[in-house]
Amino acid sequence: MSAAVMPTTRGAKLLRNPGFVIGATIVGLAAIIAILAPWIVPYDPFVIDLDRRLVPPSFMEGGDPRNFLGTDQLGRDYFSRLIYGTRISMVIGVLTVITSGLIGITMGVLGGFYGGKIDDAVVFAITTRLSIPAVLVALAVAALRGSSFLLVVLVLGFLLWDRFAVVARSTTMQIRNLDYVSAAWCAGASQWWVLSREVLPNIATHLAVVATLEMALAILLEAALSFLGLGVPPPLPSWGLMISEAKEYMFFSPWVIMIPGAALFILVLGVNFLGDALRDMMGTDLSR
Repeated sequence: MSAAVMPTTRGAKLLRNPGFVIGATIVGLAAIIAILAPWIVPYDPFVIDLDRRLVPPSFMEGGDPRNFLGTDQLGRDYFSRLIYGTRISMVIGVLTVITSGLIGITMGVLGGFYGGKIDDAVVFAITTRLSIPAVLVALAVAALRGSSFLLVVLVLGFLLWDRFAVVARSTTMQIRNLDYVSAAWCAGASQWWVLSREVLPNIATHLAVVATLEMALAILLEAALSFLGLGVPPPLPSWGLMISEAKEYMFFSPWVIMIPGAALFILVLGVNFLGDALRDMMGTDLSR
């Protein structure tokens, strides 16, 4: 009875948490926009119209109601590019979390569960990774291999796994000797059963918090790489690339840098709100 009531009570607490509501709303809306982007954009975000360069947003003086957020330096509809930029940021964030999560969780769980030489190897790998500046490595790889969407995902995925590994290792070490794990061993459960049915479900809440933090970091790093011209290649409408392209016009047409900057700020803020709420409300008790 108590096991059945606990998720409901926890869910009710989450719904009463303003941070969770705000974060879930922002992230959920961004996810919907990313999925429906091809059907909700008013114009093709790649079509250039040099006769309509730097048209202000419709709510500003000199704006055109045909372009709600105006146009960029090449006459492309800014609202359409902003929507497609949401898709790029969300996809890169999710794929990076999946890639880094698979690497880090696997290493952390194996090290924390088996201990010994396996754990020593995992600790060495984590220490080595933490000694490497992720941003500099990402910049170096992108500069050497060229910018591409897949390269950004792979580079970020292979650089952001350490936090998953640290959390998975420490939580696995805490629960591997608890009563319900010992009971599974006594019942004749296999190692795969214990790992998949007893260990992973009980560290999932901690890993969910890490996933939100890593997603926000991946989105920011992608924007930074794109801003430097080493991330998503043009003409893909990455928010970082939009900011980079707009910096030459920021004093004369400030909206071209304020709009994608505000979108990036709101999305990362929403992801962080969501992560903070999960951390505060999901609890830290590892026992049943």
